[in-house]
Amino acid sequence: MKILHTADWHLGKRLERFSRLDEQRLVLEELINLADEHEVDAVLVAGDLFDAYNPSSEAIELLYKVLKKLTNNGRRPVIAIAGNHDSPERIEAPDPLARECGILFAGYPYSHIAPFALETGVAVTRSEPGFLEIRLPQYDYPLRLLLTPYANEFRLRTFLGLEDAEAQMRDLLHGHWQRLADTYCDEKGVNFLMAHLYMMKQGEQPPEEPEDEKPILHIGGAQAVYTQAIPSQIQYAALGHLHRFQEMDKDRMPIVYSSSPLAYSFSEAGQQKYAVLVEVLPASFAQFEKLALHEGKQLYRKRFSSVEEALLWLGENPEALVELTMVSGDFMSADDRRRLLQSHNGIVTIIPEVTHKAHVGNERQAIDMNLRMEELFAQYFEHRYGQEPNEELLALFKEVRAEENEQ
Repeated sequence: MKILHTADWHLGKRLERFSRLDEQRLVLEELINLADEHEVDAVLVAGDLFDAYNPSSEAIELLYKVLKKLTNNGRRPVIAIAGNHDSPERIEAPDPLARECGILFAGYPYSHIAPFALETGVAVTRSEPGFLEIRLPQYDYPLRLLLTPYANEFRLRTFLGLEDAEAQMRDLLHGHWQRLADTYCDEKGVNFLMAHLYMMKQGEQPPEEPEDEKPILHIGGAQAVYTQAIPSQIQYAALGHLHRFQEMDKDRMPIVYSSSPLAYSFSEAGQQKYAVLVEVLPASFAQFEKLALHEGKQLYRKRFSSVEEALLWLGENPEALVELTMVSGDFMSADDRRRLLQSHNGIVTIIPEVTHKAHVGNERQAIDMNLRMEELFAQYFEHRYGQEPNEELLALFKEVRAEENEQ
């Protein structure tokens, strides 16, 4: 059986003023082509389908179109769960219609998808909250899935019946997973777990979360979930939340973050993005292959000490999205900033780094409130930075003052 694992699409994501929707269309089309090329039997999307609880209509339309294509006209089930960026209600809203297309949504850890069958032969044969068994007509053994969408403390309390506020959520999750595995996951089927959470191997360094990701290190007040909590019957754990490909445990079974399909923050600059192709038989160790994704713009964090050097690099990388740090002994002039911005359409931000800071005496000076505002500004600037503001900065200050007075 071939399963494609992907996660963290973040449809509708922006990088400052830059929309990433066109890039997302391209990379998800690449994902569809990989599913067809490798003739995968099912697709798992491990959360954060959208970037916001209230995504744009364009993002919603893109999600449904991509999932529909991934199903190969209902012959390939697609199972998608909610992440911490998703509204679980919104994720589950199209469920009755989606099921008829072979798309299965789970927004909550206690979501229950009742058994049903499609004309293609794909069927959900057994289920309960947090569990699905799927029959694929081309195999004489089923696919079993333990599903844990992201859940806040209230949802986990509701689902797991937690009464003791000090109890460890990870212990409760382990007990829940173990019960499901003991009930349903024998060696006559393929057994997977899919979850959107922060997981690590006990005793190892915690993995880094993306810069702009909502941290979920503490689910409810629990510590990070350890890989040891996954039952031994599971052959592969498909995780979502961390945006870099990571295999969290290699000993018991592959426990994998597939990565996001695009780099969404500059902390991800230079990362290769993947989908993961898993091949597995019942009662065997799952084998997986990273499938590199190539669509989308590259993100770069670049640092230059001269404008000319920066302009040369920008000209050589016209399609990149760039965070530019300009190092100089004095403040960047408006003309230099304008030259940089006009040379490249993908500059997300320019960070000036001033290296020259004159020593400022410890002696406090009295403030003469009879001085004009421009003189007070110059006095403050010299006190703060050890130098007088240049003419350009003074002119800009006067312009701001004039606009303020006009308002």
